[in-house]
Amino acid sequence: MKKVYFISDAHLGSWGIEHSRTQERRLVRFLDEIKNSAKAIYLLGDMFDFWYEWKHAVPKGYTRFLGKLSELTDMDIEVHIFTGNHDIWMYGYLEKECGVTIHRKPETVEIFNKVFYLAHGDGLGDPDLQFRFLRAVFHNKVCQKLFSLLHPDISLWFGLSWAKHSRMKRKPVAESKIGDAAGTLFNGNVTPTYNSSGEPEFLGEDREHLVLYTKEYMASHPDIDYFIYGHRHIELDLMLSGNKRMMILGDWISQFTYAVFDGEHLLLSEYEEGETKF
Repeated sequence: MKKVYFISDAHLGSWGIEHSRTQERRLVRFLDEIKNSAKAIYLLGDMFDFWYEWKHAVPKGYTRFLGKLSELTDMDIEVHIFTGNHDIWMYGYLEKECGVTIHRKPETVEIFNKVFYLAHGDGLGDPDLQFRFLRAVFHNKVCQKLFSLLHPDISLWFGLSWAKHSRMKRKPVAESKIGDAAGTLFNGNVTPTYNSSGEPEFLGEDREHLVLYTKEYMASHPDIDYFIYGHRHIELDLMLSGNKRMMILGDWISQFTYAVFDGEHLLLSEYEEGETKF
């Protein structure tokens, strides 16, 4: 039976990832390995560290990845890309050239008679006012139009530099706290430990914004069986009330994780080249 796969947060092209070319090749090898078993593939945002399309130009690079996406859609495999907070600015190129379907907001879809709520996860329940302001600016049509007037070389340098600065700013803090026992206070709570991607580990059901959002949303949408997100760069498989489940997919920077659904079982797994079976 065909399967459906879910991946997020590769941040391809990042200036803050030393092994970016190796990372892209690994992702392409994974997609090549699953192509004969895949009915559909959902890429839940931030597959690019920065992506912006102009009328007659797109960022250079990513040829292996884009070629593989085109091969998959030529095989009649559905490929869905959700925009994240790093690659909001998709205006038709990937749809026309690669045959993918772009989603710019959370979607509720039925897969093998189960109902899935799919989203990148940015902006869902996050109370950070600075992040919410920046997100509003990035989504603003006037701001997007003004940004498009810049020369692509300037725009891409700015976007990739901003993304690198954001990643590197977190890295020293994360490296100093990976594996540390929590003990000091952070925003009135215990300081979290950090994972290898530089992200705080799971904060607990009462403090994790996506969990709180999901529980609230689930109360008014009881028909949804599974909630799947990216964005947080942590692996999470959480049972909610009844038989409802929520997943956060991790990333394709250091974790190389994905979810797969065969109609009966939803699994969160790590890709290990030459070992993973599909």
